[in-house]
Amino acid sequence: MFPMVTGFMNYSQQTIRAARYIGQSFMITLSHVNRLPVTIQYPYEKSITSERFRGRIHFEFDKCIACEVCVRVCPIDLPVVHWRLEIDIRKKRLLNYSIDFGICIFCGNCVEYCPTNCLSMTEEYELSTYDRHELNYNQIALGRLPMSVIGDYTIRTIMNSNKNSHG
Repeated sequence: MFPMVTGFMNYSQQTIRAARYIGQSFMITLSHVNRLPVTIQYPYEKSITSERFRGRIHFEFDKCIACEVCVRVCPIDLPVVHWRLEIDIRKKRLLNYSIDFGICIFCGNCVEYCPTNCLSMTEEYELSTYDRHELNYNQIALGRLPMSVIGDYTIRTIMNSNKNSHG
């Protein structure tokens, strides 16, 4: 009879432990009821990127002096700079500048070390294509400024805050 009593005590302890776990789970569920949803319906809602967001690189052809600092500081030697030396004025003349965003790691070194500030990071992050060769941007494509998410009336913008207040 003694083993029967210990078996009953083990059963009651297991029951109490299970009830405690169920109660804890229920309390966690109730604490999440008052929170706002975090999911963003992406094509129709976009969150506004932070000020220091590192998106697609914008290039200003007129400011570039073809010094190739961007190539030297890039960890993967990514920017391709073609230039010609103008002997009569003793300066380099930029012919072509391109960056392949399929390879770029968006570290921002080129933007940080550019002496003429001809490179800058934009808020554009939608670079997906079906052909990876389309990600090779020349100076014309790099010169395009992206459409601001804030100015697009077809998209509902969502401000990020520390309180998890996504709509």
